[in-house]
Amino acid sequence: MSEQVSKQKADTSGRLAVVGDRELVIGYRLIGIDDTFIVTDEEDASKKIQELYSSGEFGLIIASNSMRDKLSSKFIAEIEESIEPLVLFMPSQKETAEEDKESIAALAKRVLGISIEVN
Repeated sequence: MSEQVSKQKADTSGRLAVVGDRELVIGYRLIGIDDTFIVTDEEDASKKIQELYSSGEFGLIIASNSMRDKLSSKFIAEIEESIEPLVLFMPSQKETAEEDKESIAALAKRVLGISIEVN
């Protein structure tokens, strides 16, 4: 009987869920991940991540980095201590573009000695 319980645990721990803005979620849907959830509302984002975390059905939950700010500090502390499920916050395409703009401006300042504004 204990083998059956551990087998059930192993089966669910391999599941992956992705929750976040459209830019992050669409890519995972295209590669065949079924458990993807697009959320745009702050309250929905927090509820969905907590729901997935508490369900016991997933071993890995990937969420948009912007969702992290929408979670309570108590819940963030809990998920940072958790190994299963593991919750990873990934930058969306929008966030990455902003980081790229900053790094190009910083590079121009260092190499050319001038400040530029990247649009």
